[in-house]
Order: sequence, then structure tokens, then C-alpha cells
Amino acid sequence: MPYRLIKTEHAARRGEFETVHGTVQTPAFMNVATAAAIKGGLSAFDLKDIGCQVMLCNTYHLHLRPGDKLVAELGGLHKFTRWDGPILTDSGGFQVFSLAKLRNITEEGVTFHSHLDGHKIFMGPEESMQIQANLGSTIAMAFDECVENPAQYDYAKASCERTVRWLARCQKEMARLKAEGLATNPHQLLFGINQGCTFDDLRVEHMKTIADMDLDGYAIGGLAVGEPAEEMYRIITAVEPFAPKDKIRYLMGVGTPGNIIEAVWRGVDLFDCVMPSRNARHGHLNTWGGIINIKNLKYEKDERPIDPECDCPVCRNFSRAYLRHLFKADEMLGMRLAVMHNLYFYNHLMERIRAELDAGTFESFHDRYVKLLDTRI
Repeated sequence: MPYRLIKTEHAARRGEFETVHGTVQTPAFMNVATAAAIKGGLSAFDLKDIGCQVMLCNTYHLHLRPGDKLVAELGGLHKFTRWDGPILTDSGGFQVFSLAKLRNITEEGVTFHSHLDGHKIFMGPEESMQIQANLGSTIAMAFDECVENPAQYDYAKASCERTVRWLARCQKEMARLKAEGLATNPHQLLFGINQGCTFDDLRVEHMKTIADMDLDGYAIGGLAVGEPAEEMYRIITAVEPFAPKDKIRYLMGVGTPGNIIEAVWRGVDLFDCVMPSRNARHGHLNTWGGIINIKNLKYEKDERPIDPECDCPVCRNFSRAYLRHLFKADEMLGMRLAVMHNLYFYNHLMERIRAELDAGTFESFHDRYVKLLDTRI
């Protein structure tokens, strides 16, 4: 088993996840490199410097450009990007949700119209596995449908059932690709995705069904797509008892520091979100006292670092005043430094969470920081 549970506090779990590309200490945050790069000008070597453990890349976008077959020809994502740690690739299933106006869903799969030039693309479970096999990621996500919340119960139920059938096809296709020597990474792992919108009974039944399929890990998808945070927490709590205890759990696309702390408390091990880098590019920076907008006038002469409690390369070397100037002058360096700080903050937050779990003090950490870190100063 790649996942090893070390200890628990309440439902929170401290563990390790072993892969062919290294061992991930969990809970962990995966840094989103959609097109094989962090938006904001960070390289794989920058990610190492700020404590990142896992990089996430987007199957759909890399299929469009530069093309997954080209990436395979060049040795796979690890060689292409020079990132030597674990890489997770999503399945393309989220584009079923995000490109709703450009797609058509059938039992076979989904027909898209490219957001780049409008040309028609078909992707089903087999195509998703083939693309991810070419990319050579450490972890491949099963192809699924992410349904918008709120949804009609009957549609959500039918979608769950189809997602199970798609998952079985993903398993079969991944096994074929490995057996025939067509996988860039022959040790690629497969995660299934729990769906069911905000309907507790659908979520529980779906998790029970996919738990029996003996996958390498289990994700909770289809949340943080419009529903209130309280609904998300309720679903996690409902599903958690039925997720295999000896497999890693991944909450897709989440979220704020407070969201992460709450989800860890409810038994989640792995997270990803574009929020820290996206917010940073607009000047919204995470600190241990809350969120600041570095563009505000009050930082014009502020010689302090972004966060006096932070030890990232940015806070060690630059002032708030300088960073504000860079943003006001539209200098690319401002965006790069801001993204570097926020991603360091998220990865250091996970380090703190792991340390608190090791010490058995995560509950008090939760109570102190869960609201504070999401507060705008």
C-alpha cells in the first residue's frame, strides 16, 4: 500500500504516501501548474526552494498544447519540467464542468470544443488514461463528471452511476497500457473520484461502491463549485467513514487556509487549489494574521516584510513598500515574488499542521487559526 497512516487526532490523519517519485508527508498541498508551469514565473527549482512536495498539471490543457504525445516523446512531464517529485494529473473531467457551454456528454465520453480555437475534441475514460500515460505523471485521476451545485437529484444519481462505469473503464485501460509497455511511467497510480453533489445518500453510496474497486487513492470531487462551505464540510463528514482507512484521501480544488484546516480536521490528506497563486497575482497575500492587499496605500512606506512571522525568500529580503511599488509599476517581479510568498505560506501551513498532529495539539491549532487565516485585514 502506498499510504501509511501514522497517527490520528479526532478524524485528522498524519501519514506518508510513497510513490516512485518520492514520499509525500501528509497532510499536503499540491501546487497547481496547469500548463506544466506555475502562473507567476516559478520554475520547478523555485518550487523545491519553497517546500513544495507535489505538482499538479492539467490533462486537458496539456493535451491541447504542447500535446501529450510530444511530452511523451520528450521523456514525460518530469523530464520536460525538471520537477523530480510526484506529479498528479487531473483527468480532464473538471473541464466537463468548466466548459459546460462547449461540451456534450454521452455514455462513451465527452465531446468538447477547444477553448483555444473551437476544434472538436473527444475524451472518454480510455482517452484520458492514454493522455495521462503519455504525460507520465505519478498519479492519474480517473475520468469523471463534475456536476454543478445545486443539481437535480435524478441527474446527480445517473451521473454517479456513469462515473462508476467510467472508473471501471479507466482501470481496464490503465492496466492495458502498462501491460503493453505504452505508459511513460509504468508505476503510475490511479485515484477514483467520489461524486454525488450535495446529496448525502448519493455521496455515501458512491464512496462505498468505488471503495470496493481497490484504487490507489480516493478523491472527493464536485465540491467548492458554488455551494456554501458548510455544505462542503457536511459532505466530507458524511463520506469520511466510508473512505478506506488505508488509502489516501484528496479533496479536489480546495481551498482557503481555513477550508484546508477544517477539511484536515474531518480526515482529508491531500489538497490542491489555484487560489494562492491566483490571489497573489492580484496582490492578495496570506499571512499568519490574515490576508493583506499589498496594493493598499498604507503599505507605501512600510519597511516590514509581508509577514514578520514568515521565513520565505521574499519576506527575508524585501519590504511591503517594495512589493507594492512593483505592483503599481506593473513589474513582473512583483507577481513572481507574491506567488512565491503565497505558495511558501501554503506549504508551510501544511508543515505546521503536520507538526501539530505529531504533537497531538492540532485541535488547539484549528481553533486558533481556522477563522483568523481567512480574515481580510
